Amino acid sequence: MKFRVGLLAILSLILILRGSDAFAQDESKRSPAVTTGTLSPLKMRSIGPALMSGRIADIAIDAKQPNTWYVAAGSGNLWKTINAGTTWKPIFERYGSYSIGCIALDPSDRDTLWVGTGENVGGRHVGYGDGIYVSHDGGQTFVNKGLKNSEHLSKIIIHPEDSQTLFVASQGPLWSSGGERGLYKSTDGGATWRAVLTRGPWTGVTDVVMDPKNPNILFAATHQRHRTVYGLINGGPESGIHKSVDGGETWVELKSGLPAADKGKMSIAISPQKSNVVYAAIELAGPTGGVWRSENGGQSWSKMSDYVAGGTGPHYYQEIYCDPHRFDVFYHANVQLGRTEDGGATFNSVGNSNKHVDNHAVAFHPTDPDFLLVGCDGGLYRSWDYAETYQYTANLPLTQFYKLDVDYDLPFYNVVGGTQDNNTQYGPTQTRTISGIRNADWRITIGGDGHDCAIDPKDPNIIYCESQEGYLRRFDRRTGESVDIKPQPIAGEEELRHNWDSPILISPHSHTRLYFGSKKLHRSEDRGDSWTEISPDLSRNQDRFQLPFMDRVWSIDGLWDLYAMSQYGNITSISESPIVEGLLYVGTDDGLIQVSEDGGSNWRSVDKIFGVPEGFFVNDIKADLHDPDTVYAVMDDHKTGDYDPYVIRSTDRGRTWAPIMGDLPKRTLVWRIIQDHVVPELMFLGTEFGIYYTRDAGEHWVKLPGTPVIPFRDLEIQRRENDLVGATFGRGFYVLDDYTPLRTLDRGVLEEKFTLFETRPAKLYIEERILGGVKGSQGDSYYTAPNPPFGAVFTFHLKEGPKTAKAERQAREAKTKAAGGDNPYPGWDALEAETREEEPKLLITIRDASGQMVNRLYAAANPGMQRVTWNLRYASMSGGRGSGPLVVPGKFTVQFSLRFGGEITDLNEPAEFEVVSIYESTLPRQDRKAVLAFQTKVGKLQRDLMGASQKLAATLEALEEIKQVVLNTPSLESSLYDRADAMINELKDLDIKLSGDTTRSSRSQTAQVSIRQRVSAGLRGTLSQTYGPTETHRQQFEIGQREFKILQKQLDQFYAKTYAALLKDLDKADAPWTPGR
Repeated sequence: MKFRVGLLAILSLILILRGSDAFAQDESKRSPAVTTGTLSPLKMRSIGPALMSGRIADIAIDAKQPNTWYVAAGSGNLWKTINAGTTWKPIFERYGSYSIGCIALDPSDRDTLWVGTGENVGGRHVGYGDGIYVSHDGGQTFVNKGLKNSEHLSKIIIHPEDSQTLFVASQGPLWSSGGERGLYKSTDGGATWRAVLTRGPWTGVTDVVMDPKNPNILFAATHQRHRTVYGLINGGPESGIHKSVDGGETWVELKSGLPAADKGKMSIAISPQKSNVVYAAIELAGPTGGVWRSENGGQSWSKMSDYVAGGTGPHYYQEIYCDPHRFDVFYHANVQLGRTEDGGATFNSVGNSNKHVDNHAVAFHPTDPDFLLVGCDGGLYRSWDYAETYQYTANLPLTQFYKLDVDYDLPFYNVVGGTQDNNTQYGPTQTRTISGIRNADWRITIGGDGHDCAIDPKDPNIIYCESQEGYLRRFDRRTGESVDIKPQPIAGEEELRHNWDSPILISPHSHTRLYFGSKKLHRSEDRGDSWTEISPDLSRNQDRFQLPFMDRVWSIDGLWDLYAMSQYGNITSISESPIVEGLLYVGTDDGLIQVSEDGGSNWRSVDKIFGVPEGFFVNDIKADLHDPDTVYAVMDDHKTGDYDPYVIRSTDRGRTWAPIMGDLPKRTLVWRIIQDHVVPELMFLGTEFGIYYTRDAGEHWVKLPGTPVIPFRDLEIQRRENDLVGATFGRGFYVLDDYTPLRTLDRGVLEEKFTLFETRPAKLYIEERILGGVKGSQGDSYYTAPNPPFGAVFTFHLKEGPKTAKAERQAREAKTKAAGGDNPYPGWDALEAETREEEPKLLITIRDASGQMVNRLYAAANPGMQRVTWNLRYASMSGGRGSGPLVVPGKFTVQFSLRFGGEITDLNEPAEFEVVSIYESTLPRQDRKAVLAFQTKVGKLQRDLMGASQKLAATLEALEEIKQVVLNTPSLESSLYDRADAMINELKDLDIKLSGDTTRSSRSQTAQVSIRQRVSAGLRGTLSQTYGPTETHRQQFEIGQREFKILQKQLDQFYAKTYAALLKDLDKADAPWTPGR
């Protein structure tokens, strides 16, 4: 009976799954209404920083144009400069991989650049690639040329005489076996590839070099390795150095003088001066190893020294770079950059305390022997003095952030993030300067590899920061001090295990309560001064030395590399329900979700979830913000080579789970999930290649626009501003300013004729010119990131824009042409009508609370979503293109209308929004309404002055025309000429009073202050500040006002009598036409 019940359950499950598959297939035929293109105006804003850059994987200098450099970021795309680093352009941010392992310029064609994707290190944080790309136009466009299953490409060598022949060293997948690994050769420019050097399923090629004097001679290093979530075996018996003398067709492993033991990561270099001299850096177990040198083309080798890469382990370094200008001089990538000047016998560190550590790439100038480019975890450095001193490249925003948090500081909020090897960094998401966000606006809170962080939601001065493996500190923003608050083992307990990125959580129920994860969950009620263990070991507590690597368990004496990774069996994520205090969720790195419904007294374990691989890594777990029983989890299996997304939801506190991946693309692992605090169904995912959002709780996902292809490892929502903030792993922070349109944007909204989304309060302040200009005089290399647009931002959607007659005709003709028909011209009357037809446009009318018009903006009547910004100023007082005074804070309305075909059609009812002041001045501000009244009065007078000036100028031109007509018309009396000339002089005297004495001012001489000068001083001095007019401003206005009354009477009398009489006499004399008659 039990069997029959179980069988029925299985059959029911199969039917359900088949039904869901059919439903999914049916749904796949219907694209969601909202697409990435729909959202194009909602582009995310990069805020940097470039205070400390990011890991550089490779560098190429154009030998013919040595100011042109290509710089590959291990996680951050590919960048190009044509002016030696003054400015940079990302050239590879829209392709299938953000992670670059190697680049190579074709020696025969400087516009041909090859790019190997997938970083060439064995770190726990590396990105995976999708093969090799080539550009034939200097990086403007790229084409994928195959090897898509290689995942990590190490080196590209191009034949110096045949651009169609090239070799690619593929290390192959880091987390799994197989793939396209080994040395590949192409003889048709990458159209096809052939593996010419391979070993087993875990062994790839990590380096290949070509004899500069004989391209048939090559050396290659094979490398056997396997990284898992619990460790790294970085070598094995298949690692070795090999040589080919027939262009890579056949290979012989070199052994004479080389160590017979299992070898790890190796690098090879051939002396540019004497190609029979070959160098090799070799890792052995321990880690030990050293540098070997051959003087006979690799036939035999001698060990030169024990120098081997240290720090995080040789898997992270080991590359060697020969100096093209000096024999037996080469550089060894290491924590500190090593240099030997005696062929590897001795090494000196050529870094210094002002340069970042962890070096990966070195490039040389073709003619300057003392110039170096060095790439490291801190970015790109250049040296002009043979590595004695360095200049940092401070305009490459490549920081790799693991985690972030935001505060609720006023008037602008800040963000803090933990980075890969670049400390924990803290800075603003917006400033009040026109320069935006500068490197100088950022600060370091604590050192090391930064990781999880949190800011007290009620006190932005308290920031929790963490460096690797649980070193938690509480940072005081006021004093700059930090206090060690890491939980310690209780009496009799062994050391706590920590993930490299241990999670911290501030309780949603008390801002002084913290949760922190090791293998246990810790709670503090006093901001970390003391801790209580509220769980047992919540992991599986497995011994990683008994777990398999490369399909077997390895000896403790193997090539283990455990220096820069987590302990295994730890908590990776924590959440507490904001609705039910004490309802806790914990995820681990070894395939467990733990649930406590009583504040940690009891725990319930979840170890198997249908559809999710066992042993999953819990990247994130989040209790629902709106429902007490719902929880979300993001699972990660990429450390077994599975890059698919796993996002699940439980509606019964973790007892059962269902997938909500919807239509997320395959091979897109997910890092973070976050839910909107207003609309429960609106959620965001941070993934390996960008941010996705759903408006229907996970049925459909849409990628957000405006970011490069880059991992978003963490997401936060700043609830006051409704901003989405993302931490990328290689391109700094990004902000989506005001995502509230996503709360209501759906298929129904897109079908509406017009939709205006809610406008958030606009901040009123004066933008500070801290540098004078945006970059001041700091030069083109000075790095700044933009603020959001200043003013009120209106987001709207127009379903369809009207088409002009010309557009409709061209559309008809296009269809006719496609069908092979004729397209005769429509007739001259129709064409003339097309030239006279006005383009459709949107009128955006802004009114104050009393209904008075404040300003009117214009926008193109293009279909789709748009964002338009109003600068919080009245229309120009003069009626020109400029702006008037700032508005008084308060309530306003905005209304959209369509102007087309001589008609104006309102599209929406007036929608209210607010303008708020965000700063109090040191001196009390004058009454804003009184200030505005003054500005309006001055503005009106200034408009009158401009009108008077323009009329005066036009009259002067007319009088000059009259003089010319009199001269050219013999029948006219010369007295008319004399009268016109006298009038010109009279007007010029009046113009000096009105607009100034240009005869003096052009010679830098003082003169009588003009009326326009006085009135302009009264207005101009108030437009760029919010204090109000000074007494001097008022006095200048009053003087100008009095003087203009007198001048106006003189002008009126001149036009009414003197000038009118001249025009009348010209008419009587039957004079030819002149302006004004």
